[in-house]
This record gives sequence, C-alpha cells and structure tokens, in this order.
Amino acid sequence: MPVARALPGYLEWQLTACAGVESASGISECQQEWKALRILLSQQELEEGVGTLARRIQQCYGDSPLTIVGVLTGSIVLLADVIRQLEMPLRVGVVQASSYQGTQRGVLTINADLMPDIRGRDVLLVDDILDSGHTLARVVALTRELGPRSVRSAVLLRKTGRQQTDLEPEFICFDIPDEFVVGYGLDYRDAYRNLSYVAALEPEDLAGAGA
Repeated sequence: MPVARALPGYLEWQLTACAGVESASGISECQQEWKALRILLSQQELEEGVGTLARRIQQCYGDSPLTIVGVLTGSIVLLADVIRQLEMPLRVGVVQASSYQGTQRGVLTINADLMPDIRGRDVLLVDDILDSGHTLARVVALTRELGPRSVRSAVLLRKTGRQQTDLEPEFICFDIPDEFVVGYGLDYRDAYRNLSYVAALEPEDLAGAGA
C-alpha cells in the first residue's frame, strides 16, 4: 500500500481576501496573501491511487449491483472520482457524519436521511480518512441495522498509529503520518476542500486559522 511522503519543497497557494475598500473605479480592492502548504500527496499520486482503488473494488464485486454511500462531507471528491471508474450497475447515496470542530473531536452526529434503501443489497461505504475509527465504525454499525446483504468500507487515507477501534476498512488508498491534512475533499473549518492534492497544515497554520 502506498505510504504518503512529503514532497520536496512547498507549493505556494494564493489566498485572496477582499478588504472592502473601493478603488476609483468602484471595484473593491483585494489583499493577496501567500500561504505555503507542505504536500503529502500530489494530484498525480492521488489519481494513480484512486485508480488502483477503483480496480480493486471492480475486482471484488465484478458485475454485481453495488450501492456506494459516501460519508459527507469529506468523501465527495473521492466518491465522484471512484464511481466514474466503475462499470457494475451502481446506486449512489450519502450519509452525513460529523464529529470534528476545527481540530478537536466533538459529539458524533449521523444523519442517514439521504441514504437509499439498502435492504438486501451490497453496500460500500466511502470515507475520506480513518483516524481514530470511531466515526466510520458507527456508520458501519448503523448501515448494518438497515438490513444490507453486505457492508464493506473504503477510505482514501489511514493515519498510522491513531486507530482506537477494531474496524479495518477493506479498501485503503494511502497510509499517512499523524498530521492534520487538507485537500481533495478534506477541510479545516470548511476551507481547503477544493485543493487537487493532499497537504499537511503546520501547528502555526492551525493556530493562525483559529485566531
């Protein structure tokens, strides 16, 4: 399984914040800041890893109908990229699960109202990251209560040394070190989800963003 390594150097990512000051033309002037993010997984590495994941899922299920359920919100990019590479009859749904506020774990809430009927069906849960494992373990348990024929799980990232449950996803793209990561659907306070790569936020970045 691929292990993420920090790529040499930094990528400069431009953040634009409008100061609300109007110029002579009447257009608001914007202040531009530059932020250095340390990349753990490049866009090319992610494409290759997700392609491998999709092939493994296809081999596992073959031509059997499959229901894929993405765990919102972090899985949306992975979910979209995976389903376009699968050829079996496919149904797609989502479940809302949230436990983090910034970098701190809070009360876990799960909303399965948008999950399709899965009784008697093969279900694959897709999540962005396996950290302690508590969130995915609860989602798996909830899904099993709805009467599917089978339940498996797939994650983009697994943090090494962080698991606190016995749950082991059947499909894992990358192992990463114990760092706070953003990009490719993962966020910090709802920012960074749109990055095409996975990057680590340094402690000073987290402190600054929380100021």
